[in-house]
Amino acid sequence: MTLRDVVDALNLDVLTDGVDLDRPVKNGYTCDLLSAVLASAQEGDLWITIQRHQNIIAVAKVSSLSGILLAGGIRPADEVIRKAEEEGVPLLSTKDSCFTASGRLYRFLSSEEG
Repeated sequence: MTLRDVVDALNLDVLTDGVDLDRPVKNGYTCDLLSAVLASAQEGDLWITIQRHQNIIAVAKVSSLSGILLAGGIRPADEVIRKAEEEGVPLLSTKDSCFTASGRLYRFLSSEEG
């Protein structure tokens, strides 16, 4: 399963231009506490959050996450998007709440396993 598959299936908005979407998505991780993401998210997870500051880029990069999905229609500042593009971290957006986005991702990933 690639990030591109998830973007297409869940109708997500891609905020970053020129960033690779053909990276694998193994699972999802939903949390707004950066230290919890650093401690518990796994490589290849798609991180669902409402955080929109520049530190999310570093957390995603260090944790080797497949990308960041901003829920609730959140859009970061242009400088955050530029930083994500420079670091090669995909930033996605959905109007769905974290709860709904997590459920949709879980359902999609689960259906692809079976």
